[in-house]
Amino acid sequence: MSRNLVIVESPAKARTIEKYLGKDYEVLASYGHVRDLIPKEGAVDTAHDFAMRYDVIDRNAKHVEKIVRSLKKSDALLLATDPDREGEAIAWHLLELLRERGLIGDKHVARVVFHEITKKAVGHAVANPRELSNDLVNAQQARRALDYLVGFNLSPLLWRKVQRGLSAGRVQSPALRLICERDAEIEAFVPEEYWKIEAQVEKEAAAFTARLYQLGGEKVGQFTVNNQGSADAAFETLTKAANGELRVVKVDRKERKRNPAPPFTTSTLQQEAARKLGFTAKRTMRTAQSLYEGVSINGEEAAGLITYMRTDSVNLSADAIVEMRAMIGSRYGNKNLPDSPRSFKTKSKNAQEAHEAIRPTTSTRIPDEIKANLTSDQARLYELIWQRTVASQMVHALFDTVAADLATRDDDSHLFRASGRTLREPGFLAVYKEGKDEPGDDDSDKRLPHLEEGETLKLAEIVPTQHFTEPPPRFTEAALVKTLEEYDIGRPSTYASIISTLQDREYVEMDGKAFMPTPLGKIVNKFLTDHFTRYVDYEFTAKLEDRLDAVSRGEEQWQPLLREFWDRFSEQVESKQDLSREEVAQARELGTDPDSGKPVIVRIGRFGPFVQIGTKDDEEKPKFAGLRKGQDMDKITLDEALYLFNLPRDLGETAEGEPMVANIGRFGPYVRYGKKFASLKEDDPYTITPDRAKEVVAAKKEEDAKKLIKHFEAEGIKVQHGPFGVYITDGKKNASVPKDQEPADLTLEQCQEIIAKAPEKKKRGRKGAAKKPAEKTSKAASAKKTTAKSTPAKAKTATKSKTTAKPAAKKATAAKKTTAKKPAAKSPAGKTSGGTGA
Repeated sequence: MSRNLVIVESPAKARTIEKYLGKDYEVLASYGHVRDLIPKEGAVDTAHDFAMRYDVIDRNAKHVEKIVRSLKKSDALLLATDPDREGEAIAWHLLELLRERGLIGDKHVARVVFHEITKKAVGHAVANPRELSNDLVNAQQARRALDYLVGFNLSPLLWRKVQRGLSAGRVQSPALRLICERDAEIEAFVPEEYWKIEAQVEKEAAAFTARLYQLGGEKVGQFTVNNQGSADAAFETLTKAANGELRVVKVDRKERKRNPAPPFTTSTLQQEAARKLGFTAKRTMRTAQSLYEGVSINGEEAAGLITYMRTDSVNLSADAIVEMRAMIGSRYGNKNLPDSPRSFKTKSKNAQEAHEAIRPTTSTRIPDEIKANLTSDQARLYELIWQRTVASQMVHALFDTVAADLATRDDDSHLFRASGRTLREPGFLAVYKEGKDEPGDDDSDKRLPHLEEGETLKLAEIVPTQHFTEPPPRFTEAALVKTLEEYDIGRPSTYASIISTLQDREYVEMDGKAFMPTPLGKIVNKFLTDHFTRYVDYEFTAKLEDRLDAVSRGEEQWQPLLREFWDRFSEQVESKQDLSREEVAQARELGTDPDSGKPVIVRIGRFGPFVQIGTKDDEEKPKFAGLRKGQDMDKITLDEALYLFNLPRDLGETAEGEPMVANIGRFGPYVRYGKKFASLKEDDPYTITPDRAKEVVAAKKEEDAKKLIKHFEAEGIKVQHGPFGVYITDGKKNASVPKDQEPADLTLEQCQEIIAKAPEKKKRGRKGAAKKPAEKTSKAASAKKTTAKSTPAKAKTATKSKTTAKPAAKKATAAKKTTAKKPAAKSPAGKTSGGTGA
């Protein structure tokens, strides 16, 4: 009897599939990617065909070891990871690791692909395996290499020139640019006045509104009536010409059809879930993943409820359509079935038509009938997917529309237009109605009374109303996802991580449901758009995505693509190394300090935005003050800036007689009491009252007392709890308490002895401070430095652990062994998850 080991990404998926396959199969989860680029310089060797150095991801090492143990007892390895390039890459990385350890040998290895987790689909996939796709793997590795090269070169530059802890990403940065440009449009927007003129009309017991459509024989545009004077003139002309009556001069009745939207892709699901359910992209994808991986319904065997949720295709399988049409006929009647199945054309240039849209694995699983088995989020998202899919195969909705032109009694050159609509046949609208980003006309009835040409109607009144144009709206998450897709920036599966990164880096913040760039976000965006224009250009980013897609289809080679990108990008990075902080920091002069006569400037620093009085060229050192929470460096006024220099504030004394002072320091606002400090987390140092300061200090003393185990006051020695365990301190040195000693039993002499043996504290200095230059530099040394063309992050050639990016064919020899060194501390771009560009 053969033993087969099957690998998937998640434990939920593993549990479901193992039940389908039976006792001859063991299914284990890799828990996502098993290895990634080492998180330090040199992971992508730009000098040697972009060879990549990989290491096992720490958090997944134990899962890899479990797979290793199981494979030793197995005859075959089936790689059943997700059916996209990330899934292909996970499978390839795992296979490479296992080959390097000599575990594959003559074992049968196959790639198994399915787009829904149902017994039928999984069984068919296992019976019809294929080999790994080198093209998909190369595309994923090229994308990961690009993201690494951008992150590990731009992020350190941002650290040095703007502020520590910042990052730039290949796709993240154009997304930030979109948000910042919309913000700039809003700031620059100048409202324009316009007037709407409407007629309140009555016929018998019915009343309706008609808008002015023509004035004096000229069509009325938005700005035809644009001030109080022209509105008053139009009102007088129309009132006089109408004399209390309007005539129906034309009635136009039509039948209008509206067709359903296509079934969901990843992008449209994220947009619609944001509009209708209020879900973030991350929440949508997390919930969809759980529906895909499998849920037990009414105690039955767990099964996937939806097909794979990362797709650009709007296709539906023939089997799914047949089942759906039967369900629609029985549930909604044959009149709601079109004569033939509906087909939709995929807009995405790289959509794989063999894939399907996101749909229920079976349309007979009605949302109301299974919601008791689902979480609230699962039930709501499943219902959305089910409704959209079913509606896509139903007949159109049918509306009766009417438009009537109403003339003033004595002058046909003045026309009002009234419109109405009634829903005659709901069709697909009985199941699903698509959401909209902007408020507008809905599909509810707007009825007019029956009108006939030539009849006279009563004019109740003419109403002019003043309006002003509004700026473009800020991006909501749905609108941002839609725009990213329209610009072809990134891929739908990466949108959630792009948005999360922008928020985590504090480049954007939420104003209700809308994104606003923070001052820091604006500075980062300006730095990138000014100095790396090409790499935040929408068209360039989209074309690069297209080329990566071409790699995945085998139409382009990945190494020439990387070479073309890297040579130009590295030159650009090198040319910006000598930029001064002043060139980057967007300093803004607010005016003059009335006391000193010196300029008042707001700018960004290593620890955030601040105001400065004076310059570095003055005899006296400049004064500095950090901005308060919520203050925007783009909007702060001179008076608001000067107020920041009212610190420190004397707050009197504590109950024990210690003087209290409120101030802002390097690590934020605080109250100093005596020689100690209490951080202000909720309170403002400019407004905190003495009584409130006493409360903060008392809370800090209570907290410190809980930490204190023993105190030798005369000698200034304490034994106390710390973030890393119990320690002894004399205020100058800290020493850990030995594990074999009880902290509460320590004597003064023992504490003094332990402190004496502890190493001296390292003096803090600037990392990498310049050494005193040598008197002379030899010509040989100079020549040595100018051998090859210098590039900012030219990786050192790997000597021990180089793994090339070329996927091995089924019978290829194992790649060079990847070392298992523990990754070094992460660099500024140290987020090592692949494929997001974030």
